[in-house]
Amino acid sequence: MATAPRTSTLDRPPPDDLGRSARRRHGLFWIGGLVAALAATIVLAVCIGAVGLSPATVVRVVGHHTLGVPATPDWSAPLDAIVWQVRLPRVLLGAAVGAALAVCGVALQAMVRNLLADPYLLGITSGASTGAAGAILFGFGAGLGGNALPASAFLGALAASLAVFALARASGRITSLRLLMAGVAVGYALYAATGFLIFASDSAEGSRSVLFWLLGSLGLARWGVPLTVVLVVVCATVVTLALWSRHLDALAIGDETAHALGVSPTRLRVRLLAVVSLCVGAVVAASGGIGFVGLVIPHLARRLVGAAHGRAVPVAALVGAGFLVWADVVARVSLSPRELPLGIVTAIVGAPFLLLLVRRFHHTSP
Repeated sequence: MATAPRTSTLDRPPPDDLGRSARRRHGLFWIGGLVAALAATIVLAVCIGAVGLSPATVVRVVGHHTLGVPATPDWSAPLDAIVWQVRLPRVLLGAAVGAALAVCGVALQAMVRNLLADPYLLGITSGASTGAAGAILFGFGAGLGGNALPASAFLGALAASLAVFALARASGRITSLRLLMAGVAVGYALYAATGFLIFASDSAEGSRSVLFWLLGSLGLARWGVPLTVVLVVVCATVVTLALWSRHLDALAIGDETAHALGVSPTRLRVRLLAVVSLCVGAVVAASGGIGFVGLVIPHLARRLVGAAHGRAVPVAALVGAGFLVWADVVARVSLSPRELPLGIVTAIVGAPFLLLLVRRFHHTSP
């Protein structure tokens, strides 16, 4: 009786290759699903507000402005303005800011080898807050017109990152601990500077505006240079960190492993600091200080697709984008017609997650 030919072991991929292939398919499955979910999220978020809209209407309005279809709109001018001028820029900015904070959190946690690291860690957010407070309360950058606030915030974030780099470099080779300590020191100093500016101002309305901005808001989102800059910077950051994923893997394991793999930890940390500083500075300048996104989302991404940064970076970007869009929807509608600061919503979600993380560390620590 004829028997089926036996398959040679040489025709089968090695077990490690099988595992790597399965992990790659798993990562692609999540990335594809999250891309579809983010597209649906953007459409639904534009629909929700004081004036409810149908997804079909939103798609038609966006299609008219981007593709010219239909050629002649059959909806009212106010509805067109709500979709195209008010809600869509805000939703896109929220997606960009969420993606940026999430991937920067992934990079920072690898850079300083600390699972509690986030963009607040290096004082960049505090620097942006100081610049924004100066613009709102004392008219810094008044010659820039409507771009004075984001420009001042970005310059403050850039100055903070340079200060962190100088302090970490002054004591010798840049290490995780030195970056961490320098970031904390600069952050507290700039937090005090922002408080002093608020206290020194005699404008109650200006102080209220600064406090609202410090808690995060997407209310400044409009078509124009600031939104375009944020979208370009965020896309470039995600692509850059994805290309550096193997280096991030080595750095997260330890400096000795990185050296053994031909990666210079000091040079890589300098590059990461520059990329993260520019990205966080750009998004914080547009949205204010939004906490917990850069802390919570990286852990969630690693739970979904593992610790390898080649998968964790794009998944974190997609999850962070969707998370912040829905957080902004809650901020817009929960106390309508008033708007809740976005940082409050992210803290409500992030604080319990942090407690769960602490509990997990408690059970896994020896």
